[in-house]
Amino acid sequence: MKINRPIWYVAGTGMIAAAFAFSHGKVENKLPATVIAQSSLIRTDGNITYVDLNKNGKLDMYEDPRQPIEDRIQDLLKKMTIEEKAGMMFYSPVRVNADGSIEDKPATNFLANMSPVGINEIDKHHITHFNLFAVPAPDTLAMWYNRMQKYEQEKTRLGIPLTIASDPRNQGGMAIFAMSAKTFSMWPDPLGMAAIGDEKEMEHFANISRQEYLATGIRQGLHPQVDLATEPRWPRISGTFGEDAALSARMTTAYIKGYQGEKLGPNSVAMMTKHFPGGGPQKEGLDPHFAFQKGQVYPGNNFKYHLIPFEAAFKAGTAAIMPYYGVPMGQKDIPEVGFSYNKAIITDLLRKHYHYDGVVCTDWGLVSDAKIGTIDFPARAWGVEKLSKEERVQRIIDAGVDQFGGENLPDVIVKLVKEGKVSEKRIDESVTRLLRLKFELGLFDNPFVDEKKAAAIVGSDEFMKAGMDAQRRSITLLKNDSHTLPLAPGKLNIYIKNINPKIAAEYGTVVTDPKQADIAIIRLQSPNYPIPEAKGNFIAGMFHWGDLDFKGQALQDILALEKTVPTVVDIYIDRPAVVPEINRNAKAFMVNFGSSDRAFLDVVFGKYKPGGHLPIELPSSMDAVRNQKEDMPYDSKDPLYKFGSGLSY
Repeated sequence: MKINRPIWYVAGTGMIAAAFAFSHGKVENKLPATVIAQSSLIRTDGNITYVDLNKNGKLDMYEDPRQPIEDRIQDLLKKMTIEEKAGMMFYSPVRVNADGSIEDKPATNFLANMSPVGINEIDKHHITHFNLFAVPAPDTLAMWYNRMQKYEQEKTRLGIPLTIASDPRNQGGMAIFAMSAKTFSMWPDPLGMAAIGDEKEMEHFANISRQEYLATGIRQGLHPQVDLATEPRWPRISGTFGEDAALSARMTTAYIKGYQGEKLGPNSVAMMTKHFPGGGPQKEGLDPHFAFQKGQVYPGNNFKYHLIPFEAAFKAGTAAIMPYYGVPMGQKDIPEVGFSYNKAIITDLLRKHYHYDGVVCTDWGLVSDAKIGTIDFPARAWGVEKLSKEERVQRIIDAGVDQFGGENLPDVIVKLVKEGKVSEKRIDESVTRLLRLKFELGLFDNPFVDEKKAAAIVGSDEFMKAGMDAQRRSITLLKNDSHTLPLAPGKLNIYIKNINPKIAAEYGTVVTDPKQADIAIIRLQSPNYPIPEAKGNFIAGMFHWGDLDFKGQALQDILALEKTVPTVVDIYIDRPAVVPEINRNAKAFMVNFGSSDRAFLDVVFGKYKPGGHLPIELPSSMDAVRNQKEDMPYDSKDPLYKFGSGLSY
């Protein structure tokens, strides 16, 4: 895929291919300023200036931006060893030092400690794909990125550029997988963007995030997550666009367009859409990240419904696809093994039925067992647990997958090839796809960024304002008795809970006794209850599990406040909350999907009107939740609020 740009097009971030002008039959080219500033391998061949990636003193076809991409791929593929090819097939986590250095230094935080040092992985395993967790300030991240690319270019045999990826960094809520640096512009969770329901706003968000990613060297997003939230207890709902396939498909299309453009090119951030063929229908809402839940269930025989958002992603040209961990249960002609191990899913459905020829990358940690501290994390080799590492890798490759997420096992692929268990031709198929994406992104012609611009672009005032506006737009008003809202700013005594008092004081007089208040304004979060299966596993403890209703003293405290003073209730929805009593006693009831106190209070006090509509239904009871079918949308009995509900002023 390519963005159709004239070859002289220059992007503000500098992430472009070399520009060429033709005059009097002679070719003159000007390398991008970032390449001139960073590369020590600039050479001249006649009238052509180029980067000598393989340091052989001549212009090779793969180094020549004038040549067709497919020819450049084949030229490079012939030069690569099996070890170098194998290294390309792994997406490794990477440690980013707080000072932007790339040397091996002691880790400064938990996430960094989990990740290897990038230059070591380059030297030992020929890794050229890394994903980020914790990161420093934007200019420091850009500095680290350039140093990594420079190391790769100068110290490796072929100078194949790195691809840096990340989970979402712009989500305003508390989603587990929103690896957000505070400096990136803050927007609602994807669920909140679906509550807005505006494709133009969705594309606007993606375009802004794209610019922030480009400024710091992030060229692939491990998103969007287009699973359908048909099981309300599932912990990963906040990262989805809700339970309606048509709405999710519209949002998916706009999302990919905003990041990638009409076609992939040097100004694109490539999307890895997940989790094929849809990770939403998890039994009782448990998640196959963990051994206590391996199977996805389809009691409503609704497997095909979950494919609809992916069909939109294919049409939009998503650069990559990530299958989920789970095992499809009870599906005719589909083996009950994890999706990335499943040839019926990857080759038959994805490759043959949908004719998808982009990159397919596993979710993280399918092959190797891991240990963090005292906790063991078995590989998510669901359905093939008895296979060895070598057998698992072979099965995944045979299924049609190109790349392994979160693994460092190129030696296993080399061994399989040398033993004749996997052909080098099959490896070449995957490496061709991976190289094609690097070429399409313009990384071979300019892998560097302008470090000086990173801090000005990431989290700029303009981008922050756009994110704040979206936070306000996503807030969804569901009840407004006697036109309680909007409140009159500056005229009321207000009692608050879970709101910053300094911010609240800008809207009214904050009191500490509810009996002295004219109105109470409280912010809550969807309930979360520990489950026995997750005991002792701190990662599982980070997920939100179990029932969705408030219980015991927590519920009684809320109801007592509502009976003491008229109360405005707002709930952050990362999973649907079951709140019939709270709703009944509230004067106004609202939900948000990752909105700051200021964005929320702006709506409560009428500076902005609420405009969101529920992208998921809110069930009326836990019995209704238990009796609904995991794979069916909006099917709980007598929901408190139906899909699409939403009021305004």
